[in-house]
Amino acid sequence: MARRYYIETFGCQMNEHDSEKIAGLLSHQGMVAAAHPDQADVYLLNTCSVREKAAQKVYSRLGEFKSRKKADPEFTIGVVGCVAQQEGETMVDRAPFVDLVVGTHLYHEIPDLLEEVRQGRAKQGAGRVATRFLEDKAPVEISSVDRSSGFRANITIMEGCNKRCSFCIVPFTRGRERNRPALHILEEARQAAGDGFVEVLLLGQTVNSYKDPSDSGFKFADLLARVAEIQGLRRVRFTSPHPRDFRDQAIEVIASYPNICNQVHLPLQSGSDSVLKRMRRQYTSQWFLELVDKFKRCGRPIAFSTDVIVGFPGESEEDFERTLEVVSRVGFESMFSFKYSPRPYTEAMPWQDDVPEDVKTRRLMMLQRMQKGIQLDLHKQRYLGREVEVLVEGLARDGENRFGRTLSGKVVNFAGEEEAGEFVSLRITDVGPNSLKGERVTPAALAGGPRRRQHGTRV
Repeated sequence: MARRYYIETFGCQMNEHDSEKIAGLLSHQGMVAAAHPDQADVYLLNTCSVREKAAQKVYSRLGEFKSRKKADPEFTIGVVGCVAQQEGETMVDRAPFVDLVVGTHLYHEIPDLLEEVRQGRAKQGAGRVATRFLEDKAPVEISSVDRSSGFRANITIMEGCNKRCSFCIVPFTRGRERNRPALHILEEARQAAGDGFVEVLLLGQTVNSYKDPSDSGFKFADLLARVAEIQGLRRVRFTSPHPRDFRDQAIEVIASYPNICNQVHLPLQSGSDSVLKRMRRQYTSQWFLELVDKFKRCGRPIAFSTDVIVGFPGESEEDFERTLEVVSRVGFESMFSFKYSPRPYTEAMPWQDDVPEDVKTRRLMMLQRMQKGIQLDLHKQRYLGREVEVLVEGLARDGENRFGRTLSGKVVNFAGEEEAGEFVSLRITDVGPNSLKGERVTPAALAGGPRRRQHGTRV
């Protein structure tokens, strides 16, 4: 009987796509996906370590499998991803029942490592730890990908980060930037379109810093344009960019291709120049606002989203007020906001975490309350009464209606029977701060294909 595996994923879209790659590798080796951990012979937890609570959540989840491992020593437990890279041997010390710890550069070795664990059962003891970084200029190519969505294809274009923001653990857990060859990316995108995927999501830790490792001069804007020109791809998304790496050419490409989603993530983190400097964000609040203005003048409506951290070491009330001012001026349609928490191996880790917890909580609640009002106002102004095309993603939370997303990333709930991956035209009848409601207009007409334009070096 084939061995069964179950992969549980904590974290971002990069983690989700890494799990798709791991699933593809295991399936290629003859293993079968299980519907639940209780049915699996191998349990893999793919992890995120950006926030302190994320790492705590990993150990809490692992603890739930301790009794099963004791009752069934053949049950294999593995931890992969950013927490695995961060903790290494420490994870085996804290959770000695874990069999395998695999870092972010070595997913391709998981089938062989699992077999080594299986063959080494007689040598009970510390789990196997594999967390070395590879020195290759490009990530290892993994052709076997078991995509979890039937309509959206996640495609990695680069991994790692060179920015060294003082609060961020990503350079330690993911390493320095490594870019995939453009030819490989475009081949994967064409294959996805040929297989019937209508949307692609281009992924990278600083996705818009992409440069073809062949030194062809082919950069993010060139790649984005070429992907948008692929027949059959009705939507092209990308995440997560760094504001500093947006060039005018990329803004022009986003404005020029109607199938490139007009939702742009611009992580602000803080509106205070002194805090931004300590964060090593490489821009000032004025520079950030000028970038926003470039997008607003590009000739196409752009829905902005962002990340904000409150309570960073040394953040004063004046610093926080400056953040509120910038948030109010930009008009973000969505926001991920967090209280600062020290992360190991970061520059800020030894700094005094001098903003009291109750102050962090008050500032976060104030920010979120203001942002909720901004979102509600923007939804009324920009969507209420208007017709939108929605890509259906599945059942809504009520279990009866459907939900999908607009080109600008807005969640719309509606009554219907469409399957995930279908398009439907809706008129927005009601709005809330986080989602919209719509009613059917007519079935969306088939897309006529993206506008074709030449941009930069071709591959």
